[in-house]
Amino acid sequence: GGGDKIFSAGWDLKALNAGEMQLDNWWETDDYGEGGFTGLTENWQLNKPVIAAINGLAIGGGFEMAMGCDLLIAADHAEFGLPEMPLGIVPDAGALQRLPRRIPHNIAMEMFLLGRRMTAAEAAHYGLVNKVVPKQDLMSAAREWAASIAWSAPLAMQTVKEVQREIECVPLQQAFHKMRSDPMPTYRKMLKSDDAAEGIAAFVEKREPKFRGE
Repeated sequence: GGGDKIFSAGWDLKALNAGEMQLDNWWETDDYGEGGFTGLTENWQLNKPVIAAINGLAIGGGFEMAMGCDLLIAADHAEFGLPEMPLGIVPDAGALQRLPRRIPHNIAMEMFLLGRRMTAAEAAHYGLVNKVVPKQDLMSAAREWAASIAWSAPLAMQTVKEVQREIECVPLQQAFHKMRSDPMPTYRKMLKSDDAAEGIAAFVEKREPKFRGE
């Protein structure tokens, strides 16, 4: 969000109640575009890293959108919650699928079934967010991370996302096998790239590398 009270509250429940949106098979409607909710929750081909700067309440679909990001920085007053149960619905745009993989199962169930909100400090404790900062420092911290990522070799950065997506839920031995044998085009391109040679040469020559994404 643009302020410091609400990051995102997700669905427009008033529009849903007015019949302007539909609940049945909602993922097949125009409201749910390419890449899932907000273009992030099911964007399996997105090879650019996404940073969530959470500046307040991340509720329902807003929480699910945040979990679709790669790096999460939260302001110290941020809170996370899933209030769907009292509404007679469930958080099925990413929370049911992702949250139990990221925090203890029973804590996830507490959020699902009881609607308990989680503070930024708790989210950091469980590893749900990477970092908690004072709210006045939030955007500068996010921009600092973004600048660091932007400085990196693009193909290497994209390879990290490609590989993680492919091996996320497979056993360790199979993960090694997939990297060696599966078609991972960005990874293969990175291994032969000018940037890989440039990075190694720059290290040996004790200078800053000049990456071009090639």
